Amino acid sequence: MRLGITIDNPATVVEDAQQAEKLGFDFVGCGEHLFFHGPTPNAFAMLAAAAGATSRIRLVSSIALLPLYPAPLVAKLAAVIDTISHGRFELGVGAGGEYPPEFVAAGIDPATRFRRTDEGLEVIRRLFSGETVTFDGEFTTVPGLALDPPPQAGGPPIWLGGRKPAALRRAGRYADVWIPYMIDPAQLGRGLEGVRAAATANGRAASAVSATLFVWTCVDEDAQWARDTGISVVSAVYKQDFSALADRYLLLGDPASVSARISEFASAGAESVLFQIAGRDRADRARIIETIAGSVIPVLTART
Repeated sequence: MRLGITIDNPATVVEDAQQAEKLGFDFVGCGEHLFFHGPTPNAFAMLAAAAGATSRIRLVSSIALLPLYPAPLVAKLAAVIDTISHGRFELGVGAGGEYPPEFVAAGIDPATRFRRTDEGLEVIRRLFSGETVTFDGEFTTVPGLALDPPPQAGGPPIWLGGRKPAALRRAGRYADVWIPYMIDPAQLGRGLEGVRAAATANGRAASAVSATLFVWTCVDEDAQWARDTGISVVSAVYKQDFSALADRYLLLGDPASVSARISEFASAGAESVLFQIAGRDRADRARIIETIAGSVIPVLTART
């Protein structure tokens, strides 16, 4: 099982990426918003910085908001970071929509976000082929152009999330990795079946799409501290009490219980986990990450 952690602070991105690589994580992920309730980074800028500061760890945009960009620009940014990182970049994108003001600021009608995402994925896939592309769509026109420099052969792997039927169909058609969020093992298993059914319906092998769990995590030898801290942080982020949802949707507790829960997701089909660290400050973050690296990764590695 591949394990990754998120990075989200532009002031410490180099340090955080280097630490993740040193501690043995397989990848780092970075999400984004143009504007949001609090500070947020830009995934492409963050991962370009991480790419130049590391040599082994893979880099995932988790996720970039595709409707806010011209699709060829996303393909270009991905190709450049792919080149900087010598093929370590993976492109995660989504439709967004949870914060409409950022769409207004970008001049984008939020009601068009799913159509823009579908069309954008088609354009990006074609440009990732390295061939000359001619495309005339609702939102994008490409008049016989090719990416130069091109990305790695076939382009970076594409990650897509979502749990609704349309999102599962989209992932089956375009994604290499399906990355659900706020989900339990049974939901992950059913969703992956749906994604893979959609893949075969689009002429792809079911095995062409794997699943990565994206999950808020707080793990510590002091299980009660981990639970209390994790619930407090996630409740503050979403402005609702997560006490009743914690056992279903969050990874909280001591290393043994967290490792056991991850094994349940692995049995349901998850091949990777991206930990969103639920810490109140950098001291909490360091404490949680060191516990994952020292007491969770060895357990999961021994089970595989």
